Amino acid sequence: MNAHDLSLSLATDVAKTLLAAPAEVEHLLGGGRNSRIYKVRCGAETFALKQYPARADDPRDRLGTEVAALGLMQRHGIDVIPQVIAVDQTRNFVLLSWIEGDLVKEVDDGDVDSAAAFLSSIHALRHAPDASRQRPAAEACLSGAEVERQLQARLVGLAKLEGAEPALAGFLAQELAPACGQYVAAAKDRLKAKELDFAVEIPQEKRSLVPADFGFHNSLRQGDGSLAYIDFEYFGWDDPVKLTADILLHPGVPLGLAQRDRFRTAAERLYGEDESFAVRLEALLPLFGLRWVLILLNEFLPDRWQRRVLAGATESWDDAKARQLNKARALLAQLA
Repeated sequence: MNAHDLSLSLATDVAKTLLAAPAEVEHLLGGGRNSRIYKVRCGAETFALKQYPARADDPRDRLGTEVAALGLMQRHGIDVIPQVIAVDQTRNFVLLSWIEGDLVKEVDDGDVDSAAAFLSSIHALRHAPDASRQRPAAEACLSGAEVERQLQARLVGLAKLEGAEPALAGFLAQELAPACGQYVAAAKDRLKAKELDFAVEIPQEKRSLVPADFGFHNSLRQGDGSLAYIDFEYFGWDDPVKLTADILLHPGVPLGLAQRDRFRTAAERLYGEDESFAVRLEALLPLFGLRWVLILLNEFLPDRWQRRVLAGATESWDDAKARQLNKARALLAQLA
């Protein structure tokens, strides 16, 4: 029995156990870049079964984070998300309600407005009594200095591969590292001009609950054209500037210029009670762009690539690396 068959057998056993009934299980290729997604049929009902990376490979509690986030939203009446049906913590699975829909390939103004309304409903939860139990978002960035630290850490990790990856080495040394130095210096100057400190974390009152890694790549278009939202394993407290920047820059489903402007206006209205929000967004947006350039290069990291394979990647590693390097170079040029 090969690895795929073993994974499907495990998922089938988990589904039958959680449902306490016979179940047909189908692995959805391309359903997730880090997690495996299965479609489960049990009688007339359909469910989604999600398998998270093993904690030995990824120490973050993705399952616990997503279950807690979905529970918080469900308790407060947010219904454009999947519902948690059952959890297998030992084997790292969660059974969710099935949302029938297609991946979003094109984004229009109505989609931007829908996403802004969804984020507004989450932002409103920051004062709820049970909100304090939520963890920090994955890779939260509460200061400019933390963004810079994450950039440098990712650069160092990729630099270790330079001997085996000459094309990557040339891109890092000749293009990306100089851009990092230039953009960090410019961000510090912009914040200083507005009497804001690049190194100081924003206070709690300027933080919000955010579905980190949120974007239209994690949306489903339902039959009536409306959007539902999935994948909350990075959810938590963060600076909404990072969330806004990530949506504006996310390479998964890029926004057109008009939609970027529309979302930016909506975000400045939504988070505008913080008088420094727009200033910090303007200063730090290029740094978050650099962060996405580096994230695009994750395929070069052997452990990350192995996670992609386990999640169902079918292309060769060399093809994936070449594709991602081209994307990273294009995004860097776009920032410039």
